[in-house]
Amino acid sequence: MARKFLYIVAAVIVLVIGARIVYELFQKELAAIALVPSAPFAPVSPLEESAYEAAGMWYARPGIGLGDPTRWQPPLAPGAAPLPADEAPPFAVFFVHPTSYLNRAAWNAPLANGGDPEAERIARIYLRGMASAFNPAQEIWAPRYRQATMGAFLTDAPEARQALDAAYGDVREAFRFFLSTIDPTMPFVLAGHSQGALHLKRLIAEEVKGTPAARRLVAAYLIGWPVSPHRDLPAMGLPACGAPDQTGCVISWSSFAEPADPAQVLEAYGKTPALDGTPPGAEPMLCTNPLTGMPGGAAPASANLGTLVPEDTMEKGELVPGLVPARCDSRGILLIGPPPEMGSYVLPGNNYHVYDIPLFWANTRADVIRRAAAWKAP
Repeated sequence: MARKFLYIVAAVIVLVIGARIVYELFQKELAAIALVPSAPFAPVSPLEESAYEAAGMWYARPGIGLGDPTRWQPPLAPGAAPLPADEAPPFAVFFVHPTSYLNRAAWNAPLANGGDPEAERIARIYLRGMASAFNPAQEIWAPRYRQATMGAFLTDAPEARQALDAAYGDVREAFRFFLSTIDPTMPFVLAGHSQGALHLKRLIAEEVKGTPAARRLVAAYLIGWPVSPHRDLPAMGLPACGAPDQTGCVISWSSFAEPADPAQVLEAYGKTPALDGTPPGAEPMLCTNPLTGMPGGAAPASANLGTLVPEDTMEKGELVPGLVPARCDSRGILLIGPPPEMGSYVLPGNNYHVYDIPLFWANTRADVIRRAAAWKAP
């Protein structure tokens, strides 16, 4: 009986090890099978120009009140020092949330009838944990949009490009309404994560560059999506933020704990055409150190004013100062030292993508306050 039991245990171990090996070797393929839609792309009709006049098309905008997830203020960990006071002049934020639609039933998330319930729930959690870092702003606007499903980022099929174009069309319409609605003299911040940052890159190149709006831009926080210094920034007409109080510039980082394996991210970045139509190849990504507000360099954990450490549901959390350092390596990857305990959503390769902003929540808040205070009307 004991021998039989040992055989069963050995068989289970072999199966677990085998499954792990298969996952490590074919994780991209397995993810594609699970997430890439098998249905053909269904054309997405452009929204009406007045669509974003409706309050229901926004997760956040003035007047929403207690239901606005971006106005959440996380509590401090016991014994943590209070955050610096808000001393910024009035400014507005346009925030585009990352991918929350994981369904493979369609290439784009629905908006009608309340949308996909799980995608809506996740989007609000993301806004609560990410966009809340920008809540010293007088106004925060965060649109609902027909985002491309997660599987669109796991395939080269033409449907993926169509889905992203459709999602961008919604973001563009929301931004146009935002710009027409806020005070015409008010400076504004563009901020987004992952898919949201991808759409904002294109938006800056097509809707901001060379327009009067460019002079009102405090900064663009394009977090969790690669930015090419030589191929994206010129197309956007903006420089990288080279100083903590510089305005009209771009900030970007992608976080990995050590030992880091960013091979998949770097491969995709190197092969994907940038805004100028040319793949960046081996060019390093833009890496802004969120602890210093400058590109490159290193800063110790003591410079971290507060990491938003979530509960595993991601719906609650607290600010813990001094948790992680930050160092930009030669590839443009932001390294955060040994893996911190942040929850269950760390990606393969010690990729802390989901936590890019929460890792540096309080420093991001301080950064946007500082830049808004430094902005001067042209």
